[in-house]
Amino acid sequence: MLPTARLIYHFDPFRLDTGECILLRNGRQVPLMPKTFELLQALVERSGYIVRKEELMQRVWPDAFVEEVNLFKNISDLRKILSDGDSARQYIETIPKRGYRFIARVRQSWEELGAPERARVTFASIESDSRGGAALQGKLVGRERELDRLRSCLNVSLRGERQIVFVTGEPGIGKTTLVRAFLQAAAADRRILIAHGQCLEHYDAGEAYLPVLEALNRLCREPGRERLIALLAQLAPAWLTQMPSLVGAGERRALRRGILSATRERMLREMTETIKMLTADTTLVFVIEDLHWSDYSTLDLVSALAQTCEPSHFLLVGTWRPVEVNLSGHPLKAVKQELQMRRCCQELTLGFLTEAEVGEYLAARFPQHSFPDGLARVLHRRTGANPLFMVNLADYLSAQGAIAEEAGRWRLKVELTEVESSVPPCVRQMIERRIDRLSGDEQRILETASVAGEEFSAAAVAGALDVDMARIEEQCERLVRSDCFLRSAGISHWPDGTVASGYSFIHPLYHDVFYERVTAARRSQLHRRVGACMESAYGPRASEIAAELAMHFEQGRDYRRAAQYLRQTTENAQCRIGK
Repeated sequence: MLPTARLIYHFDPFRLDTGECILLRNGRQVPLMPKTFELLQALVERSGYIVRKEELMQRVWPDAFVEEVNLFKNISDLRKILSDGDSARQYIETIPKRGYRFIARVRQSWEELGAPERARVTFASIESDSRGGAALQGKLVGRERELDRLRSCLNVSLRGERQIVFVTGEPGIGKTTLVRAFLQAAAADRRILIAHGQCLEHYDAGEAYLPVLEALNRLCREPGRERLIALLAQLAPAWLTQMPSLVGAGERRALRRGILSATRERMLREMTETIKMLTADTTLVFVIEDLHWSDYSTLDLVSALAQTCEPSHFLLVGTWRPVEVNLSGHPLKAVKQELQMRRCCQELTLGFLTEAEVGEYLAARFPQHSFPDGLARVLHRRTGANPLFMVNLADYLSAQGAIAEEAGRWRLKVELTEVESSVPPCVRQMIERRIDRLSGDEQRILETASVAGEEFSAAAVAGALDVDMARIEEQCERLVRSDCFLRSAGISHWPDGTVASGYSFIHPLYHDVFYERVTAARRSQLHRRVGACMESAYGPRASEIAAELAMHFEQGRDYRRAAQYLRQTTENAQCRIGK
């Protein structure tokens, strides 16, 4: 099902079309780079409010390290595009040492698409969606079932039954893309109100209820939302005073006089009552993204709304990353488990793409291609079937000319082995940022494990580091429970009686980035130690793993033993052929 409406922001003489991802000036399209468009949209969505520089950089470059100069350059480009003069700013105001504010008057509208337009609209543009997911040619690749489940939840809420859905999965799995597709389709039904907020990463507690305030402020500024503003004035004055652009100065002063204190507890009571009254006869879809970064007040509100017993035309969709929650100790996981036990919520966990879905993506992304049969399989294995990694690798291969169009057909210009070794810089930066959140011990263990192989035994890592194996297993198990870089891979038994837990890296890309972090001298030393540990454990049966030992000793520059096991590898192969 394709979306039949899109959100438009109007600020004369411009209109910002979020469905088509275009900016129009007096009806004519203004060329914009994808990041510049995202920056403009981020400012316009929160017009009248200061948007901190850190928030903008997190929003526009969520999975990359960028310098502040990138933000400054894009702001400068935007001002030139909008003809925003230096002497009298009309659109973007600089707030020294803090951020920027969009100061032009903005109004919103939802516009239906005509039949010819509708065929051109996609749920989310690959080029502009840096949050992950594979959306192309008006459909979501590999996410049809999940989209149907969200639609089913919406139908239940339309009948007056409250629904709380958590969409979870690792970074880049496509949570944002799925939610955007669902919202664009839901927006076609004018009976439905849609509020959309996003939590941002903070290095302190963060402002209470910030994503909820953002969502309500945006919703109240749409045409025909006078009833909602009146309801807030009646039932939630503490909230309305924090959205100054919605009321006049006189009304704001009167509201403040009637409020002794806007405590978190008071605001919690006010909002639960407001939503209960609003959704008695109106369907509200409330989306909060990245709940793993939510302030505790927002989490309290989610919990309270989930446990309200009265019938309600209400659907709350929250997205979050389990790995972030596990690493930070955020209470979201405990809240979710409590709500699940009370049967007050459901969880929609996004899995990895199948090899067939990767092939479907390639066919849609590169129509009329002549790729070798193994390309989908290589991309699937190389990226661990993570949609964000897959899309970025396809982008990288295209930008490098490894995928090119010739005579109307797309072709792979390099060998598949070269694709197997490619790591796009943006993916490397995202992985490095996650690695930096690990402790020093965890980083050393994973770097050593990468030398042992994509799949490894805790005994090999313990031997290479000369530490107790139980300590290695304890650290690895913690990473497995946190869905962080590793998964369990059974039990390994060595001929000397060693029994140890086995593990594997979730993605080959994770393994490669850790391996490349090890310096050349240390890598050589670790290869020798891993080889010696396994050689000792196998003793007279070392010939059974001759190929693996040859690799370790060759990389460890112990060429004598490497040659010995290479000869044994050849003899093993000849014996197999003879049989």
